[in-house]
Amino acid sequence: MTDEHLPSVYRKFRADYPGVAEALDGLGRAADEAGPLDEHTVRLVKLGLAVGAAAEGAVRSNARKALAAGASPEEVRHVALLAITTCGFPASIAGAGWIDEVLAGRA
Repeated sequence: MTDEHLPSVYRKFRADYPGVAEALDGLGRAADEAGPLDEHTVRLVKLGLAVGAAAEGAVRSNARKALAAGASPEEVRHVALLAITTCGFPASIAGAGWIDEVLAGRA
């Protein structure tokens, strides 16, 4: 993944605290690999968590990662729809909008 989508505050964090950034990367890898879920499913789950948290940057990042892991645009959009009953309409519709912007940028 390129740095083009990374916010400057995140790039600065990585530059200022490389050891912490590396530890965070390692924790993420360990969590991804700790269970039986394949990468495609892991990416969709993480996208759902990001939508539920209404975390714009995480939604955008995880939408891109899910697509890269083989998720279809329809699967990625479905994640935001599923959030309606658990996370509420505002989080769901915000996530759907961010996902649509990611998808539009792929064209």
